[in-house]
Order: sequence, then structure tokens, then C-alpha cells
Amino acid sequence: MSERVKSNKKSPAPVAAAKADAALPVLGPIGMLRWAWTQLTSMRTALFLLLLLAVAAVPGSLFPQRPANPFVVTQYIKDNAEYGELLDTLQLFDVYSSAWFSAIYILLFISLIGCVVPRAIAHYKAMRSQPPRTPKRLSRLPEYGTLVVPADAGLPASDAIKSAAGVLRKRGYRVEVRDDDGARPSLGAERGFAKEVGNLVFHTSLIGVLVSVAIGGLFGYSGQRILVEGDTFVNTLVGYDQFTPGTNFQSSQLQPYSIQLDKFDVLFDRESPGKFGQPIDFNAEVTTRETPDAPAKQEVLKVNEPVTLGGTSIYLTGNGYAPVVTIRDGAGNIAMQGPVVAKLQGENYYSSVVIKVPDAKPDQLGFVGFFLPTAFVTDDGISFSGDPDLFNPQLTLNSYFGDLGLDNGAPQNVFELDVQDLTPLNNRNLDAGGITLAPGSTYTLPDNKGSISFDSVKRYVGVDIHHNPGQLYALIFALLAVAGLIVSLYVNRRRVWVRTGTHEDGRTMVEYGLLARGEDHRLAAEAQAIRQLLAEEWDLEDSASTQQTPSRQGDNGADSVTTPTGSAGPTKDQ
Repeated sequence: MSERVKSNKKSPAPVAAAKADAALPVLGPIGMLRWAWTQLTSMRTALFLLLLLAVAAVPGSLFPQRPANPFVVTQYIKDNAEYGELLDTLQLFDVYSSAWFSAIYILLFISLIGCVVPRAIAHYKAMRSQPPRTPKRLSRLPEYGTLVVPADAGLPASDAIKSAAGVLRKRGYRVEVRDDDGARPSLGAERGFAKEVGNLVFHTSLIGVLVSVAIGGLFGYSGQRILVEGDTFVNTLVGYDQFTPGTNFQSSQLQPYSIQLDKFDVLFDRESPGKFGQPIDFNAEVTTRETPDAPAKQEVLKVNEPVTLGGTSIYLTGNGYAPVVTIRDGAGNIAMQGPVVAKLQGENYYSSVVIKVPDAKPDQLGFVGFFLPTAFVTDDGISFSGDPDLFNPQLTLNSYFGDLGLDNGAPQNVFELDVQDLTPLNNRNLDAGGITLAPGSTYTLPDNKGSISFDSVKRYVGVDIHHNPGQLYALIFALLAVAGLIVSLYVNRRRVWVRTGTHEDGRTMVEYGLLARGEDHRLAAEAQAIRQLLAEEWDLEDSASTQQTPSRQGDNGADSVTTPTGSAGPTKDQ
């Protein structure tokens, strides 16, 4: 015994020596490429890349993005000089067009294609192949049962297997009958190929969504424009207040349609005590032309009801008031005339107003103040808006003169006026006081600098214009992905085998078994349904003449199974 133990202790030495002497094969360049392709096209890698893409998109919501607002990005870099340039170098202000985000996107695209194509080929071959051969012992299957057809029924084993095949075909199975002329004919049946089809449709649709999003990012564009009643927007680059092009955008993509704002109405709540004065409906009447020579068309633009022109969707996103003013310079000439967009600042359409008059002579003029649709004045002399409708409109301004800084070509925000280098003319702290105007009134500026008249009030709307050539396809592929996912979740891949035989006393013995590919909680119900259909086909009653062996849910590996006496079912010796 001790010698045997000693020999066992020495035995690992030759094994270790053999392992040490073993030489691993060299993959080489082609082998490395094959290994890398296998890793890239695995489902695990595809899921990892999908998660990585979601994580990579997070900086796009944390930092301002240059395509959306380049001015904000420039200001952010100035305000954070210690790390702003580093973030810009890492392309964190252009996340969705950055090299690293594009790399993840392309790798995910390739990985999904590499996953789907081989699976589609394998599934096509599986659909064209015959069901697997009949197992020798059907009793080992998860669902198993037997039926006995009496001898006086006159149903031989060959006819029984053919009628069983007909029953399964009606139930949607693909059936192959084997040895129908033999003593123990059998059949194999299979169904549920739609499960893998749904899985393939789901993954293919994900590829379609990626392609559609890429097309939208490459060839789409978006922009914003403010339209005052009576203004017309023509779809050209100079017609936009703000324009964000796609990566491969070409100006030739812009179809020269036009849209004119004829009238804009807002319906305010005048009945609810808690929501009195709140806007409840917006209605913009517009005139559109698909091309310059096309006939005019009257349409209505509402919230969540865009107008579609030239492949673009025009959305109503904002509104407000635009006081119409006339400003004359010191020489009495009209330096500016027209509506001025008032930017909403508070409740009841309390809005800020900025007016820049660079053409005034001898000095440029600037105005800053507020527009109140329904003006009220407190005991302290503070004006506020008491209602969003035009019951008592009022324009309150401070005036300045000097160099507005517009001649040096530097861009400025039209809603802001830098008064640091300007000289005030009107102000509450000056002897001249501020300017308060009602519609139809005129105010003469101090020091013969000119005058300003408040002529009337118009409404304006803000519109978002979007062109995304891949949007419709993305929606279609998304719906297909959902449909494919539902099919893959609710359709089960099942196989059924039936074997028949004739007993010495003339009875026809039938046994059947079912197997599912993957987890299938409804397999037992399917087995019972097939048993019932076969019993009805052969006019059998579920009594002593029909016997069933319990499902093999906990004892699938049993070597023997109980069958009717003398049946053709499997035995321990088979």
C-alpha cells in the first residue's frame, strides 16, 4: 500500500515535464485577426459596446455642446480656463461627433453585423434541415406519455403514425415520418422557428436604427427662427436665426420653401380661479409655399402639430410680444422702424426689451427696458404686469448713446446691451427720468439725440425647424425591433417525437415525447393538448384504455419507465 502511495506521489512529475515541454502553436498574423474578429463579433462584446456607448453619451448632457450653442461653449471655456481647454482637446464639447464616440459607434455596428450574419445563415440551414432523429428512449424526455388504440379500431401502426403527422401539421409543426413501412414507425416534428427569426429581426433592427441615426447625423440639420406677425421665413441659410448643420450637410439640401406668419392667437383661461390668466391654447395661422412658384396654402401651426414643408418639420416652440417702435436720430431721420422682439422674463408675459440703433446720427442709440401687456403700478412706483393679455400695454425704457460695439464685427446677443461704455440719457436716477410709453405716444430724447415712438404691438412665435432624413426609418426599425423582441420572448422552440407499434394482441401502442430548446413553462400544457388531439383523432376516451406516464420533470434520467403491459414502449433493455 505504501509503495502504491509513493508511486502516486511521483506520477505528477512526468505530467509536469510534459506540460513544460509542450509548445503552444503560434497564431501568426492571420490567426490573430481571426481571434480578434471572433472576440469582436461575440454577443458579449456587442452588449459591452452598447453599454459603453450609453456611458460615452453621458458627457453630452454634462457639458455644453458646440453644435447646440457655440457661444455657451466659448463662455464655458473662458470661465473655466484651468481645465476648459483640456476638455475641448478631449472633444467633450463635441461628444456625438468626436473620434472616440464614433469609434465605439462603428465597432458596435460591426459587432452586431458579425453576430447577426452567421446566426442568420445557421438558422436558414436549420429551417431547411429535417427534424432530429427519433430518440431511442422517449421516456427520457421532459414530457412523455403513451396511448393505446384498441385492436377492434383497425388502426395499424403505419396509419397511426400518418394520422399523428396530420394532427401535428395542423398544429403548426414541421413533420417528417420515418420507417412508415416498418414495424415501429416514428415521426419527428418541430416548430417555433419564429423565435429565432424574431431574435434576428430584433438585432437586425438595431443595426437599422444605428444606420438611421447615423444618416440623420450626417445629412440632417436643425435651426430656429423668430417670426413676427407679417414676417416671412424663406428656407435659406441667411433666413435662420440659429442653424446647426449635420456633418455632411450641403446647402443644396435646402428646399426654398417659405412660411409667413399671418396671425397668432393665444387663448387664456378666464374661468378657473387657480389658473386664471394661464395660456391654454396657441394657434398660428400661416401661409406656406413649397416652392417660389407654388400656389399659397393656408395652414395652422399648433403645439405638437407641426407643419411639414420640404422634408422638414416646423414646430411651434415659443411666443411673445413685439412692440413696434419708430426711432428718429438727432437730425430727425428715421434710424429704425419696426417690431422689436421682447424676451419673456416672468409671469403674465413680463418681458425685457433691448433696442440697438447703430444707424442713428450723430451718436448711436441704445434702449433697455421692459414691456408690460397689462401695466399696473404699485404705491412705490414699481410697474408690473397684471395680466398676459393686451389690456394696458406699456413700454418702460432707459436710453443710452455712444459706440454700441457693432462696427468691429464681434457677434453680440440681440437680447443684451453692454452699457458699460455708453452714456445714459434716460434713467430713474437721472433728472430726465425713465421713458414710459403707451401705444401711439412719442418721447423726445434729451440733448437733441432724437425721439422714440411706440406705434403698436404685434405677436411673435419661435419655431424649431428639423430635417432628419433617417427619422422615419429609425421609427420603422424601432417598431420592428419591438415586434421581434416580443416574438422571441413569447414563441417557444419545441420538438415532438411519436413512435407507434403493434402489440401481439392487435392493439396499437403509441408513445410520444416533447422537448423544448431553452426554458418553456408551457411545455406540459402543449403535451396535454397534443395528447387530447390524438385521442380525438382516434376516438379514444381518457379512461383505462388510455394511460399516461407522468412528466419527467424531476427524474429525466430514469433508466426505466412504466408502459402498458406488452406495449411497444421502451424498456430497460432497449
